[in-house]
Amino acid sequence: MALDGYTDQTLPRQARAAELLDAETEAALARAWRDHGDTAALHRLVTAYMRLAISMACRFRRYGAPMNDLIQEASLGLMKAAEKFDPDRGVRFSTYAVWWIKASVQDYVMRNWSLVRTGSTTGQKALFFNLRRVEAKLSREAEAAGGSLDPHQLRERVAHEVGVTLAEVQMMQGRLSGMDASLNAPQVSDEDGREWIDVLEDDAMQAAEAVEAAHDRAQLRHWLAGALGALKPRERYIVTERRLRDVPRTLESLGLELGLSKERIRQLEAAAYAKLRRHLETHSAGVHDFL
Repeated sequence: MALDGYTDQTLPRQARAAELLDAETEAALARAWRDHGDTAALHRLVTAYMRLAISMACRFRRYGAPMNDLIQEASLGLMKAAEKFDPDRGVRFSTYAVWWIKASVQDYVMRNWSLVRTGSTTGQKALFFNLRRVEAKLSREAEAAGGSLDPHQLRERVAHEVGVTLAEVQMMQGRLSGMDASLNAPQVSDEDGREWIDVLEDDAMQAAEAVEAAHDRAQLRHWLAGALGALKPRERYIVTERRLRDVPRTLESLGLELGLSKERIRQLEAAAYAKLRRHLETHSAGVHDFL
């Protein structure tokens, strides 16, 4: 890698002492890397613009990420820009690198802002980094016009300004309203305080529900056993093999076993199934949809 040998402590100092490249030298280094794979030229180009990467990283300190991590992400973006830069397009490397550096740092900030994925689309990304600024701008404009915006109106204006849906604005406001909190944190400061996880509703089946479910299953088994008992032995065997096995038998395999054609097995199965339904409708009202 072009930055091998640097540490978090030496990187800013090395960047301040790096040379300033003119356009011709910059283009020559980029061509040496692109055309000949000259890693020394790539290293020199990246080092010369490390101060740009650090400057970009400093803009994202307010999001709470460690500064050293932000600089490392900015340096990754800078290296990717150096590897992809085409000097023949007539653009200065610093202009090209800004986009890559910013994108790398923004992706890092969004990945580490919350355990819940904060956003993945371009609109959500624009909201994450611009929501507060756009809200303040729109509020100032409304006040300058002698009015004010209620929360709903403000969200609508933000959605229109950024080009996203109202639902996305509401979601991002919720995400930015506070950082993640542990469910094991106590509700009060004393040691014996109840944890927040204790107030969550238990999704597991309650005792009364479990008893009712067991009773219903037993009743269904009883009704089904009675319906099967009303079938002829061959019909009962076909239904059992076709419907009650973990891996149902095929019509062909049953036909070979019973010496019948596949079509005859299908007919017997349909007739048996109709008898089962009639029996359940007659003797077990309300459960005929079980089959």
